[in-house]
Amino acid sequence: MLYKFKSKATGDLILLEPQGKLILTLIGKEPGAQGIVLSNEMPAAIAALQAAVMQEELAHQAAKDAAKAEAQTEGSKGATDGARTITLKQRVVPFIDMLRRAHAEDKEVTWGV
Repeated sequence: MLYKFKSKATGDLILLEPQGKLILTLIGKEPGAQGIVLSNEMPAAIAALQAAVMQEELAHQAAKDAAKAEAQTEGSKGATDGARTITLKQRVVPFIDMLRRAHAEDKEVTWGV
């Protein structure tokens, strides 16, 4: 399933189901087949997404620091982080932009309608 977010203030934003559900859960919305984010809900939704991004970045930095400390303790040079992952920040930036633009024009964001 795909989530297709729409607003009269922006172009459509399409997310795969896992990412769409995650974002909706983070902003306190039921990740159902359809729904709406009202303009007055958008500042809180943006703040919730930014807080989740900050939390993930802090956890990632703590994990990097722990791995580096472990590598130094073992006397090895440490493994490089060759595997690149897509961060929460990369996933939510387009949605935050959509919310900001829709809020500026007092338009809602809908999905599944």
